[in-house]
This record gives sequence, C-alpha cells and structure tokens, in this order.
Amino acid sequence: MATSSNLQERKQRELEQRRKDILKVVRKMVAKSGAREITMRKVAEESGFSNTVVYALFGDKASMIANAVDDDLIRLNKLMQAAVIAGKSSIERIRRACLAYVENGLKHPDQYFLVFMERRPAAPIETSTLTFGDIANDPYAFVCSLTAELVRDGYMAADEKQVAVATQIVWEGLHGMTSLRVSTGDDPWIERLDAEAHLNLLLDILLLGMVQRFPGARSAAAIKLLSQGRS
Repeated sequence: MATSSNLQERKQRELEQRRKDILKVVRKMVAKSGAREITMRKVAEESGFSNTVVYALFGDKASMIANAVDDDLIRLNKLMQAAVIAGKSSIERIRRACLAYVENGLKHPDQYFLVFMERRPAAPIETSTLTFGDIANDPYAFVCSLTAELVRDGYMAADEKQVAVATQIVWEGLHGMTSLRVSTGDDPWIERLDAEAHLNLLLDILLLGMVQRFPGARSAAAIKLLSQGRS
C-alpha cells in the first residue's frame, strides 16, 4: 500500500513539474511574439513534450495562457495584502492596496504587460488555478472586499451590485494609470505629475466620487479626509 502511494505521489510531482516547465515556455513565447501567435503545437515543440501531454495538462490554449499568468496574480495579491496591514481605516486600507498595485506594475512593466495588457483568449473560470472570488489569491476579489469594507464602516451605502460597480471603477482607474505609463513611459505630449503624486490625487478623486455617489452615515468624515489629501 505504501509503495502504491509513493508511486502516485511521484507521478503527481512529475506532472506538476511538467506543468511548470510548459508554463515557463508559454510565458517566454507570449513575451516574445504575443499570445495570438501561440498554438498548442508550437508550445509542445518548444517545451519538448508531446501534443498529448500539453492537451492533457491544459485542455486548450486559453486555459494554458491563463494558467501562465495566475502565479503573477497571486504574487500581486500577496503584495496588496501585505500593504494593507498597517491601514488604520478602511479608506487607508484600500488606498494602500491601490498604491501597491501601481507600484508593482511600474517596477515590473514587462510582467504587467503580460498579465494585464497582452491580448489573449478568455478562459473559463473553472480552468484557472485561482478560485473565483477568493480574496486570498485573487487581487480583484481582494479590492472588492476592501470596497465592501467602506460600506461596512459607513463611508458608503451600497448594495452588492453597487459595490461591484465601484470596484470596477477603482480597478479601471489603477489600470488606466499603470498601463499608460507602462506603454508610453515619459510621453512628452502629456504633462504628468510624479507617479506617486499622480496616484494619490487619482485615488482621492476616485474615492471622493464613490463616497459622494453612494453616501453613507460617515460619508462627511470621509469627504473631509479625502479633500485634505489624507486618509
């Protein structure tokens, strides 16, 4: 019985190592020529595995590429989780998470481009190594939970659908700033603030808009703090 169990564990380790090796190749191929140029056959050739192995591990191209960026999303979420620990209020917590998101993107532009800007086919939720809505691994779900904290603390009054919309607006603001700086760098046609000052102003405006659009019992206190540029 022990021998059978050990054999099964060894096979599982081998499969996991194959998966990691293939995903490493996928990331390199996407970075070099883009997701649209990737095929399962090309990945098999580059990785040295058969088509059968590649299909058995990932099923299709969309799932394979999604798996290739999941680890980056998990790392981003860990950075954001660590950043909010020192936050003394829900407003400060969401601000700290947003700062960590943008800071990571600007420090690692190639990684950011691969995860958030490279065009790729959409994969079904069930094929991802992330669990949908899991705030422990999914950075978007984590930001959604931080938006819900604003409601819990009375800074906003919003139902579940409105929290989802507010989260999308915050996420789009962060991505817009990060993607523009990643793709154009110091564009001489745009008069930009320093990145940190720009981000703090962007967050003030986004959060001010949210607490005024969905006013809660403590919205006035939030507006005062945000209008002074503090949280």
